Amino acid sequence: MIAIKIGMVGTCGFSKKHADILTEMNHVRVVAVCGTSEEKAKRFAEQYDGMKGYRDFDEMLNNETLDGVFLCVPPMAHGEMELALVQRQIPFFVEKPLGVTTAVPGKVVEALEKTPLITAVGYHFRYLESIQYLKSILEDHTVGIVTGRWMGSMPEVGWWRNQALSGGQLNEQATHIVDLLRYLLGESEEVHAYESQRVMSTRKEDVTVADVGTVNLRFKSGVIANVTNTCILPEGLDEIGFTIYTDLALIEWTPEALTIKNGSVEEVVTNTQDPYQREDAAFIQAIMSGSDEQILSTYHDAYNTQCVTDAAHVSVQKRSPISLND
Repeated sequence: MIAIKIGMVGTCGFSKKHADILTEMNHVRVVAVCGTSEEKAKRFAEQYDGMKGYRDFDEMLNNETLDGVFLCVPPMAHGEMELALVQRQIPFFVEKPLGVTTAVPGKVVEALEKTPLITAVGYHFRYLESIQYLKSILEDHTVGIVTGRWMGSMPEVGWWRNQALSGGQLNEQATHIVDLLRYLLGESEEVHAYESQRVMSTRKEDVTVADVGTVNLRFKSGVIANVTNTCILPEGLDEIGFTIYTDLALIEWTPEALTIKNGSVEEVVTNTQDPYQREDAAFIQAIMSGSDEQILSTYHDAYNTQCVTDAAHVSVQKRSPISLND
């Protein structure tokens, strides 16, 4: 079997996570990495046999024959690389979110509509067994309302606390909850959000993101949902997940487990497989087969999640609900 040659962009922890998984696949070779400096790229490449480090993205594409590229970069760094890959017809995997707003991803979507290509986005929670099970049983439930949450501390990287570079916590982290609700419940039609700076702007320098926020979503099906986020908590007090209230059960989901309560009956579903491995395997399989059937989050699908989080930001600015049907 001919090996699938993969290039990486970014030298962060997510790049290493994906590179570690890919190098364990018998038919895959991670042959190149591009970093923000030649030193970072070479230091990253030294961890893997046969990998070459680059500082320039175009140079990597010109020098290497790649079957796919993983883009593990911050929100503000997206755009030009995706468009270059579409032009060269090289399949790509993007770590979420797709950008700071919808402006740059919108251009990528337009390019993909003209030139279709295998794409995948790192909304890895979709690949959890608990989420797959939940998606299958919700067909028998009438969902009334959902409360979601992403509560934690502020990451210690400068770009994250800058609204213009990260898009804020909803865009950078709580987007996972928004994406899961879209995956499970369908598309939403209206967004109304509130945000505030309560703590972090007085404790850390150059903080322009809100540190508390909440967004109400009205789905086309009639389901009402709320997603709340904060980054003011001390380390180790993270709380991530959602609660679904239906006509048959109270359903609690966290990344660790799914709990379904119906009177005295309680069903618990845990996860036994690594969702990162599953999403990477789906992308590699898509490259090999030419079909994205196994990919649970394509670029086009993830763009719809980006539209929701961006609408929430616009809602905060305009202090009014935003229709997603316009």
